[in-house]
Amino acid sequence: MPGGPFVSSPGSRCRPLSEGYVEMAAEGFRGPKQLWMAFQWSMKGFRAGWRHEASFRLEACLAIVLIPLGLWLGHGALEKLALVIPSVLVLSAELLNSAIEAVVDKVSPEFHELAGRAKDMGSAAVFLLLVLVVLSWALILGPRLLG
Repeated sequence: MPGGPFVSSPGSRCRPLSEGYVEMAAEGFRGPKQLWMAFQWSMKGFRAGWRHEASFRLEACLAIVLIPLGLWLGHGALEKLALVIPSVLVLSAELLNSAIEAVVDKVSPEFHELAGRAKDMGSAAVFLLLVLVVLSWALILGPRLLG
């Protein structure tokens, strides 16, 4: 296969090497243009997460409510951070989990125990962070509501 098993599409950030591996094209000085391109790729990732992942949409809607609420209800910077950061971590983990699932589905479309394990572990990571959201909110706001 010319160029190895990996083929980069037009506008791709990757380029095939002679050995068939892909290397990120991030050599040398990273100026404003590269930062702008990185920002655009990130926005493309957010759009893909929103368009293709129902869980990400649900968690994003939850974050849209919880983040401003956390900034309003938190007393002091540390409480505000403790209420906001877990929601952001959930979104990050969901995007990573979705990326893992997409790669696993691409590489192994048929069922394989390791593929299932990778997907389950990504899902477990998101679940743990959702527990952290509930725990943070309960520990910070619970005493105020009960006391």
